[in-house]
Amino acid sequence: MQDNVFKEYLEVKSIFKRDRDVLRPSYIPDKLLHRDEQINQIASILVSALRGDQPSNILVFGKTGTGKTATAKFLGKEIQTAAEGLPEPFRDVRYIYINCEVVDTQYGVLQNIGNHFIEEFDERIPPTGWSTERVYNILWEKLDKTPKVVVVVLDEIDRFVYKSGDDTLYHLTKINDDLKNAKISLIGISNDLKFTELLDPRVRSRLSDEKIVFPPYDADQLKDILIQRAAIAFEEGVIGDGVIGLCAAVEAHEHGDARRALDLLRVAAEIAERSQETEINENHVIKAKNKIELDCVIEAVRTLPVQSKLVLLAILLGEENGNSKQMTGDVYTAYKELAKKTSTGILSQRRIADLISELDMMGLVSARVKSFGRGGRTREILVSVPLLETKRILERDPMLEPVKGYKLKVQSTLM
Repeated sequence: MQDNVFKEYLEVKSIFKRDRDVLRPSYIPDKLLHRDEQINQIASILVSALRGDQPSNILVFGKTGTGKTATAKFLGKEIQTAAEGLPEPFRDVRYIYINCEVVDTQYGVLQNIGNHFIEEFDERIPPTGWSTERVYNILWEKLDKTPKVVVVVLDEIDRFVYKSGDDTLYHLTKINDDLKNAKISLIGISNDLKFTELLDPRVRSRLSDEKIVFPPYDADQLKDILIQRAAIAFEEGVIGDGVIGLCAAVEAHEHGDARRALDLLRVAAEIAERSQETEINENHVIKAKNKIELDCVIEAVRTLPVQSKLVLLAILLGEENGNSKQMTGDVYTAYKELAKKTSTGILSQRRIADLISELDMMGLVSARVKSFGRGGRTREILVSVPLLETKRILERDPMLEPVKGYKLKVQSTLM
């Protein structure tokens, strides 16, 4: 009988002492390092809930990977533990966490909150099918049955506002005016400082009673976080000299992002494990960095709309043709050629310029404005991603099948 393909891998001893999820952002340690100030700020506001009063609404800002979500979840566990030791009626403090990347509609948010208060044998609010007004009325009725304080955390609140507007936030910030027994408080978490400009002034003033900003981690702070997690994840002696420092330095220099630093260490460990090595070294970290960057490119490119894929492919093919400094006109000519081959509708040059700007913001290309004096201005477009790998990703799209392996007509830029 043929050996199972997984047999040799199962026989290799894992480099991890515990579940590798310890090195994932979803793992919340018993102590959050270098976030005492922010934890204490939020705790001093939320303590009102443990006294039966409504806490102020809070807006939390900060770049990705600065500990905002981890802090919110950590405080959720802490406030529930504190509430359990209190006498009635102060015991009933509910802490509801909602990720608005997953639940991003008015109906979904209200349904998610409402179902926390549906009794075991009562009819739950279905995922779809009811009017938003009915869901809100059920939420209000169930919420106000008994005295309680409810804290609702809306993570990635900016995504929710951009997609669904601020009607739900208006109702949730105003609901306390109608409640007799219960009280509700909101915590919004965002990495976009400008999203509040889209809010109705009434919502903005109610929602931002308190604002707290999380700064990026520096290299020493990231090093402490990695040491803390590595002690849980690995046996002593598994991590070579300089590995933790290199992971911390790379991410502090580029982002100050704890999530990416943890991912870097985890992927380095997985690369070492696949190579059947018992120690993680700096070479594994460098390989992990390249792999993570390529994975980010793959995901970004794979999820682009077809027109954006055609623009990016036009830029890549122009580079392949030896035109390393392309102008907007060059890209548009190549784009039209590809659009005709794929029977895709051709957009205007102005719209293509917008798509180039979007690719620039995503870091897939670099578009720099170049002035020709009286001759006007245009943009010089450079490729910022691995050419061959990115081209292969684009060519996997069935819509781009007609241009697989396609070579552009020779282009030249007049200088």
